[in-house]
Amino acid sequence: MKILALELSSARGSLAVVSNGNVEVVRDWENDRKNSGPFFESLVEVQKQFGEPDTIIVGVGPGSYAGTRIAISAAIGLQTASQARLVGFPSICAMECDESEFCVIGDARRQTFFFARVRENNLAEGPMLMSEAELGEKMDKLDRKMSIFATEKLPQFERAAICYPSAKVLARLALDSHRSFALPPLEPIYLREPHITVPKR
Repeated sequence: MKILALELSSARGSLAVVSNGNVEVVRDWENDRKNSGPFFESLVEVQKQFGEPDTIIVGVGPGSYAGTRIAISAAIGLQTASQARLVGFPSICAMECDESEFCVIGDARRQTFFFARVRENNLAEGPMLMSEAELGEKMDKLDRKMSIFATEKLPQFERAAICYPSAKVLARLALDSHRSFALPPLEPIYLREPHITVPKR
């Protein structure tokens, strides 16, 4: 089975191909939200080299809404052309780390932050929205040995180490038939209801 994994939810984009359980290729790059050129260039090159996948897995966040939407849209297009199985999985459950349990925090904008706990690459808690003060209190109650990751610098939370979701980890997770994956139609993980600006009459 050939698996293609796409991950664009953070400042580091990546894609990976796993074939018959072996990692064939991993590519990553600085993921500029205003320029998705490196993603599509890598995708075209990998397709030429490895052909159509049997399964496509895409990271659905939380994180960069634009990046996640681009990854999902590309995955839908590829699935339509190849008739591959398409699934989604939380990006924060595919962090590139060795810990079996960790927490992830992030800036959710509008003076709020999110918190999630991941255990064995599954969401064990959250993601939930909190104020800065609430998140600080939550982190103070965590075991000091618990790893806390963020995909961007958050100076107000000194315990948070930079770590990124990985397409390579996503691809390996796709091999586990017992996991609960999101099925089409795929959507980014929304931390709050979408904000819609209504035009003035």
